[in-house]
Amino acid sequence: MEPIAHVRSDFSSKFGVPRQAGLVEALRAVVVFEPPYRAPEAFRGMEGFSHLWLIWEFSQNRRQSWSPTVRPPRLGGNRRVGVFATRSPFRPNPIGLSCVRLERVELDGPEGPVLVVSGADLADGTPILDVKPYVPYADCRPEAVGGFAEEAPEGGLTVECPPELLARAPEDRREALLGVLAQDPRPPYQDDPDRVYGFEFAGLEVRFICGDGSLTVVAVEAAAR
Repeated sequence: MEPIAHVRSDFSSKFGVPRQAGLVEALRAVVVFEPPYRAPEAFRGMEGFSHLWLIWEFSQNRRQSWSPTVRPPRLGGNRRVGVFATRSPFRPNPIGLSCVRLERVELDGPEGPVLVVSGADLADGTPILDVKPYVPYADCRPEAVGGFAEEAPEGGLTVECPPELLARAPEDRREALLGVLAQDPRPPYQDDPDRVYGFEFAGLEVRFICGDGSLTVVAVEAAAR
């Protein structure tokens, strides 16, 4: 297999990316296809679907070996379960699957057609192996049982971001940034209230501290290049 497209998103690395698709609907990403796959007729009828499946490669988690057990963040990062019972990126074949909302298909432009999607949990540059429509009658299973991930994560962090720092983010990215922070970007096994964490988002370096169920943004600066 070879990539048919790559993702453009606001995350330069995997740190800060939501752990599942759809957790932060305000996030926008663009799927840009490789030249051989830009034929407009390949997208005919796609506008009739509200959601898509993206099949992609964990390109930032390539490894020469694999482990039969992993420690999923949902279990606090300290309990091992079978790799095939998780969506961990550390797999025999590093393939990911995400359901995203299709905002629009842009047919025109030098790179068109491109897909503008929301709710994506993908770092910038992620290779896309295939795109398929989400079909509600077949893909929606209300009776399904979710194992140790039966319910959505509870609550989320209370985010405190001084207005003057939030103003440094592009206006159309602020809601998404706050949503990402509320999801708690830290690794699940790290809980040091004195540590300053940081990640890149939309060309910015965002630094924050966490404690007592809240997250406080302490700096928003242009990312070093």
